[in-house]
Amino acid sequence: MKEFYISDGWYWFLIAAIVCYFIGCFNFAVLISHFKKKDIREIGSGNPGTMNMTRTFGMKIGVLNFFCDVIKGGVPALAGYFIFKDYVFAGTEVLVSDFARYFFGVFVIIGHIFPVTLKFKGGKGIASTLGMFVFALSCEKWWYFPVLVVFHFAILFYIAVTEWGSMGSLLGVSLLTIWQTALIISRYSSNLLNGWIISIFCILAFVNVLTWTAHRKNIFRLLAGEEHHTSVIKRKKIR
Repeated sequence: MKEFYISDGWYWFLIAAIVCYFIGCFNFAVLISHFKKKDIREIGSGNPGTMNMTRTFGMKIGVLNFFCDVIKGGVPALAGYFIFKDYVFAGTEVLVSDFARYFFGVFVIIGHIFPVTLKFKGGKGIASTLGMFVFALSCEKWWYFPVLVVFHFAILFYIAVTEWGSMGSLLGVSLLTIWQTALIISRYSSNLLNGWIISIFCILAFVNVLTWTAHRKNIFRLLAGEEHHTSVIKRKKIR
């Protein structure tokens, strides 16, 4: 492994943060809805995300939008892993790729939720966050990928049974965060107070703060018993 000196290579992370943020700003829901001669921001909940796209245009369009956002969140995380996979932070045994993949990913999520291109009013970041975790966790071991596919079907089943789309989405993000946190703890159990390890934990926690905060209205409605049901079995298109 090569040593990476942050004092010499800090600008790589600055460039990555800017590039990933603007990747996040690209909103597929707005683009796809324009192809359908509508503006998703003026329909339904007004949120340019997967759930509103599904309610508005049906399951096929919703799934298309979901996978586009998954790839948007996942590819930058994957890039962070491969760019830095042969490096450790100087003076430590901490893999730079463990930090970089989530550093790259979190800026995509920030761009998705607060896009400068849409006056800082974007989606809620769930699909992009799930994509980040799928790609980042699959870097650990290749067989995590099929496990993650099954995991996502389990979340979809939960949403289908409860019809609580927002809670199912947040549950998925939280469980994946716990999974990755457990792997980091296992890998660096003897060095958990290292600054870079703490930084990884902070990024993972911040991802949850972003997604849960973006869903704050859904959570309040859920607690008040007023949350909209999200059926994935039958979907009436809004024309």
